[in-house]
Amino acid sequence: MAGGSNNVARMSPRQRMINLMYIVLTAMLALNVSSDVLNGFSQVQAGLQKTTENLTAKNAAQFLYLKQLYEDNPQKVGPWLAVGTQVHDRADSLYKAIETLKIEIARQADGPQGNYRNLINNDDLEASAAWMLSPGTQRGKKLREAIEAYRSFVASQIADPEKRKAVEQLLSTKVDNPKGVVGPVSWEQINFENMPVIASVTFLTHLQTNIRQAESDAMTSIINSIDMGDVRVNSLNAYVIPQSTMIMQGGRYSADIVLAAIDTTKRPRVFVGGRELPGGRYEFTPGGTGTFDYSGYIEVLKADGSMSKYPFKSSYTVIEPMATISPTMMNVLYAGIDNPISISAPGVPMSAINASMTNDTLTRSGDHWVAHSSAVGAEAVISVTANLDGRSMQLGSMTFRVRKLPDPLPYIAYKDASGNTQHYKGTPKRLPKAALMSASGLGAALDDGVLNITYQVVSFSTTFFDSMGNAIPENSAGSSFSARQIEQFKRLKVGKSFFISNVKAKGPDGITRDIPPMEVILN
Repeated sequence: MAGGSNNVARMSPRQRMINLMYIVLTAMLALNVSSDVLNGFSQVQAGLQKTTENLTAKNAAQFLYLKQLYEDNPQKVGPWLAVGTQVHDRADSLYKAIETLKIEIARQADGPQGNYRNLINNDDLEASAAWMLSPGTQRGKKLREAIEAYRSFVASQIADPEKRKAVEQLLSTKVDNPKGVVGPVSWEQINFENMPVIASVTFLTHLQTNIRQAESDAMTSIINSIDMGDVRVNSLNAYVIPQSTMIMQGGRYSADIVLAAIDTTKRPRVFVGGRELPGGRYEFTPGGTGTFDYSGYIEVLKADGSMSKYPFKSSYTVIEPMATISPTMMNVLYAGIDNPISISAPGVPMSAINASMTNDTLTRSGDHWVAHSSAVGAEAVISVTANLDGRSMQLGSMTFRVRKLPDPLPYIAYKDASGNTQHYKGTPKRLPKAALMSASGLGAALDDGVLNITYQVVSFSTTFFDSMGNAIPENSAGSSFSARQIEQFKRLKVGKSFFISNVKAKGPDGITRDIPPMEVILN
């Protein structure tokens, strides 16, 4: 490749073709934007979008505060509110205009449904230029002029010279010619010509962020320029902010007493009962129970040397230590199963409560507790404590009786026509013979709407009657039907019945019990 025209003349046609292809390939690689770079732009765009939203919320709060100051003192704040309204409205107008440009560029790249937050053809190099640099609309030029006009206006509202200079640089549209480019190049050409769509959208979002930042700086300058001495004095109020107005005996009361809109250069003095409170914090340990009132005042030194007093009053309630303990199911604990327990104490967070139980275990499950006991007939005592101000306080206790589980009822499980499991529990209902033949054995459960507990069938007997009325008993060791019982089922005709009796079932409490028999009538 190196050398003058003589070197080129000495090259063979094949070598010249290779060199030309190399040049073309290099140019194509230079035009091809890396997917990593595009993804980086997407991440920057998302971050700038979030920053812009935060600044928008902050500026709205500042503008609302300015209007509140106007309500307190319209004559003094009126001119500043007018300027602040202009800053707010012009920033909103320019922000929305840029938002429209982002939407239209996305549609130019991805079609009518294009969304700049989720670009598909984010590497499109033509869409931005087509929309922003069109000679007929000159949208890029108009945007630049709008930014320059807003920059001049908003900078004139900032009193601090350094901050004013920073805002002017923030919204500057001055550009330097890229290396190798002859002649002037406009701001809009630099930012939208041959730019991937994602890069142009990110740049516009960056502009929106700068506009909101400039608005914030101007609004801060406007608010700071108001002599708020009179307004603050007119709106001063004393507030008592207790951590809690309900205290357990032995606990600690804590409250902050503050002055709203206080001037931080003039520390107020707080008095309760004629005694000054260091730092404005009122703390003590109450003695007895009941509701108590207290009052005081805040002293503020005015600019002319005089003192202003702002009275306040509040109250607090002291209660006896107590806890609420209630079993979720009923007023007993059942042996062998998990008994849900609710434990709470007024004014005490759940994280500070601890509990224990005699006779077996009490475990925590989130904000609830589970009691488990196996000592049938014994008593279980649940005791509750709370960790308050770094020390453990006894809140109360409750005694429960541990009972054995109620006896279950036998059933035959079968599948209905829809494939759902059904439980046949005897007469007066009838059982289809096909359902009986598909059943594997006998089950037992306690299902009374409160408890839902499955038992293990240990053994049972079936009694059939022949045509002469003679009883034919068959036994089963376990919960499954025996082969002889199944043979008897096959011989049964529709309308006939048999009995299941001598059923023994074992519950989670480990107790084996005799449960009621059931009559089965075939349908």
